[in-house]
Amino acid sequence: MPSHVETRLSSLDFWAKPQRERDELFAALRAVDGPVFCPLPDAPGFYALTRYEQVAEVSRKPEIFSSRPSAVSLVDPPPQTAAYRGSMISMDDPRHARLRRIVARSFTPRLVERVTGDIAALARRIVDDLAGRGPCDFVEHVATPMPLQIICSMMGIPDSEYDDVITATNVVLTVGAPDHTAHDEDRATLTAEKFAYLHALMADLGRLRREKPADDLVTALTNANVDGEALDDLDLARLFSLLVIAGNETTRNALSHALLLLTEHPAQRDLLITNLDGRLPGAVEEIVRYASPVTWMRRTVSRDYELQGHVYRLGERVILYYNSANRDENVFKDPNTFDITRSPNSHVGFGSPGPHFCLGAHLARREITVLLRELFTRFPKLHATEAPVQQRTSLINGITYLPCEF
Repeated sequence: MPSHVETRLSSLDFWAKPQRERDELFAALRAVDGPVFCPLPDAPGFYALTRYEQVAEVSRKPEIFSSRPSAVSLVDPPPQTAAYRGSMISMDDPRHARLRRIVARSFTPRLVERVTGDIAALARRIVDDLAGRGPCDFVEHVATPMPLQIICSMMGIPDSEYDDVITATNVVLTVGAPDHTAHDEDRATLTAEKFAYLHALMADLGRLRREKPADDLVTALTNANVDGEALDDLDLARLFSLLVIAGNETTRNALSHALLLLTEHPAQRDLLITNLDGRLPGAVEEIVRYASPVTWMRRTVSRDYELQGHVYRLGERVILYYNSANRDENVFKDPNTFDITRSPNSHVGFGSPGPHFCLGAHLARREITVLLRELFTRFPKLHATEAPVQQRTSLINGITYLPCEF
């Protein structure tokens, strides 16, 4: 194994490296015979689970590998943010199952039909704006508006709040990065402020919808009742935080990576454009596999358990590296090759099957598909013109800037 591999995984400098270098390191980790322990300077370390089989087994056993106290931070959440955390992503059953049932039943056929129409109309508007604007930052003007406006439209959030919601989600996401620990008081305080903003926004809207119902998801959630239980104000606020952070960031970055990958692989872009409707579904799956917009999730061991010959002890932390599982040579043929015709493609880009599989995977696929179809129907020569600027975090494989022209 390369020297200092363990410490590199907890360094943001490593995550700023080119994709090829990160892939090489994870390939080396998958070849290691035995567990890989990664120390942290001011907090308990963690075990890196890099193989597809490891990620799948842990995902299927939430009673052993707990999502509490946090699924999205290498370190335990700082006290300043404790009151705002606790969305479904960092819950275990039975509470997780209860909330998930309520949310799932709130996506009524009427709401889903309206959202589908919204996606198509928004895609046309985004591409119309692009045509009038000309060369620009793809992230800001194309990838960002789609998921954020759809989620805010579903929830009934006014357009005037969009910019503040984007700022809040960007700040909140960085708290999971390796160099943001419980001792980083300034970061923790800023994160708490952004959480407080998101919660207050949803509390106000929840109160309004109880008095004046509308055709939106907040109305459905505030009136949902499953087995005699409904969402309280805190549940609603935490759910909104999860939706805008997870839904916005992951879909936005999948779209940005789509342009980058199709620019870097012109033969694949040509293959796609010759049969957009036929090849788009496979292309979307391959983009999500190859890019893995969500890099990892954390689990905490709730009782001793043997996994692939190693006993993980009560209280130890394990990190599920989806990016590495999606490159596992034992599952994917030529895993470092971007191939939009890849089949089968059982990637874990939306998480591995289990109770925490992404609730919004279908919506994300729909948004990516509709916008890419609109973009490449109108502008088949659309491409990135410079190398991307990476988001400085390990949790999300994010792009903050990607200039394009057509």
